[in-house]
Amino acid sequence: MSNDTYDIVVIGAGPAGLFGAFYAGMRQMKTKVIDALEQPGGQLAVLYPEKYIYDCPGFPRVLAKDLVKYLVEQTSRFNPTMVLGERVMTLEKENGIFKLSTDKGNYHYGKTVLITAGVGAFSPNRLEAPGVAQYENKGVYYFVRDKSIFKDKRLLIVGGGDSAVDWALNMVGWASKITLIHRRDQFRAHEESVAELLKSPVEVKLFYEVKEVLGDGNNVTGAVIFDNRTKQEIKLEVDAVLVNIGFRADLGPIKNWGLVIEGREIRTNGKMETNIPGVYAAGDIAGPENSVKLNLIATAFAQAAIAVNVAKNYIDPSSRIFPGHSSEMTVQEIKPSARL
Repeated sequence: MSNDTYDIVVIGAGPAGLFGAFYAGMRQMKTKVIDALEQPGGQLAVLYPEKYIYDCPGFPRVLAKDLVKYLVEQTSRFNPTMVLGERVMTLEKENGIFKLSTDKGNYHYGKTVLITAGVGAFSPNRLEAPGVAQYENKGVYYFVRDKSIFKDKRLLIVGGGDSAVDWALNMVGWASKITLIHRRDQFRAHEESVAELLKSPVEVKLFYEVKEVLGDGNNVTGAVIFDNRTKQEIKLEVDAVLVNIGFRADLGPIKNWGLVIEGREIRTNGKMETNIPGVYAAGDIAGPENSVKLNLIATAFAQAAIAVNVAKNYIDPSSRIFPGHSSEMTVQEIKPSARL
């Protein structure tokens, strides 16, 4: 692994990290991006690549995997160094340069660091019921990486948050029958999505939970659900069960880097600066002081742009924080860096 020192090292290749790397290229910064996942895109690539995103500026709607593709294409214009499949374990400063070690035994060096690690390491909350573990990835799923496996299938969706509701709507006209069960009568999803769900062909059963998943040893054939108020049971004939009951997130090694952390957020100021000079945070992991917290892709983009421009001024005080609009820049100013 090269010991080159980069102007900025971005930790996390989700939307915030990819856009931050793109903007660093716009500022002619030598850029490296590191992510623990084997592919860029963060939650968009891992949790819901086949879901439509409706609140990304410029797109009436866009598949998550397509948005990742566009972000990678945009970022690639400046040829940043991409290091995938490595988790950053430590961050320390030596002689004015940040030294990052990873779980692969490699070291990376940067004049500045931008942390865009989302919610940190995440794993799905598992459903505890007979048959669930036995049929995981054989009819029981926590992620949808390939929507085609649900084509013309009888699908049971478990959950009441955005993921469950969005997937139920996404599968209309794709799965042959969709049933969504939720253990309460209050959803944790966007109000407009819930209203659309209740008007859709999806069969919604409130106060129901899974008692058992049934199968023939190789595939799911059904599920037993029960009303948690009356304990009455219903047997459903289903071909697949999609469980969306939330995720556990953990900042992991980041908690030991000397940053001010509150809950799962790294405290920053309005410039996205952390308490460590030269280290910035953007996106879901950032908690700007005296600001409304909105975990939106649009917000992440803006925070990443702020962080990168402030970082540019940090390593080169003669540069302006705001360089002007991209439409005003010359070709020479936005050409890919020859240093990479």
